[in-house]
Amino acid sequence: MSTPRPQPDGREAYRHFAPIATRWEDNDAYGHLNNVVYYSLFDTAVNRYLIEAGALDIRKGRTIGLVVETHCNYFASVEFPQMVEAGIRVAHMGASSVRYEIGIFAAGEALCAARGHFVHVYVDRDTRRPVPLPEALQRALQELKV
Repeated sequence: MSTPRPQPDGREAYRHFAPIATRWEDNDAYGHLNNVVYYSLFDTAVNRYLIEAGALDIRKGRTIGLVVETHCNYFASVEFPQMVEAGIRVAHMGASSVRYEIGIFAAGEALCAARGHFVHVYVDRDTRRPVPLPEALQRALQELKV
């Protein structure tokens, strides 16, 4: 039996949107954003949200998130100088891990051009051993949970 072909999500599937400017260097030889750029957009959107929510201190925080899994499906091209909007949702929260799902929308478009996910395992900055999700992080993630 074959797996159903992934379909793009609409905006209603996401809890938070982050506007992000594309850059000249993001385009590849084919005139659209290179596939690796989408992973950078995912990371930028999620970490900006966490920093702005007071849930992540990238310089002094004892707890940091390490990416242990990523995936992306592509549905439509985006190119510089388009603005994009990254929709974010949390699909799963474990004791020390979170699965973020992100849709990349060309500004104003109803359906995402790409959709992906990544899983953070939250660890102690020094030991790199998993730790329970801090309370401030749990509060920020509840706002994104679907």
